[in-house]
Amino acid sequence: MTTSRTRPVLVYDGDCGFCTTSVRFAERHIRPRCQITAWQFADLEELGVTQQRAEHEVLWITPTGTVHGGARAVAKVLLNAGGPWAVAGAVLALPALRWFAHAAYRLIADNRHRMPGGTAACALPANARPNAGR
Repeated sequence: MTTSRTRPVLVYDGDCGFCTTSVRFAERHIRPRCQITAWQFADLEELGVTQQRAEHEVLWITPTGTVHGGARAVAKVLLNAGGPWAVAGAVLALPALRWFAHAAYRLIADNRHRMPGGTAACALPANARPNAGR
């Protein structure tokens, strides 16, 4: 993958209400220095990720093409924002806590349709959602 990006890209599920709410919170309060895009509107091939992976977890893609997913992506967002958020990101990235962060991320991601802002569509596979095939 050749890229001329100078900023990381945060890729999330734009059909999921919980994911969208979380990203909007991050944009307003955390303010990471990155491009933010729903996977449904991203050129996944250019970013070097599959749709299957983008459906499975939030992704942080560096300008050089390194992909971090799930809890590691969340840690990267926080680290990138700097200030007190970076401390939280560093804690999430600690080897001793990574397993816990991963487990918590999977628990939330697998139940996002039950989370605040979540909808029934969040529980469906991407190809079965009401807006599939846009």
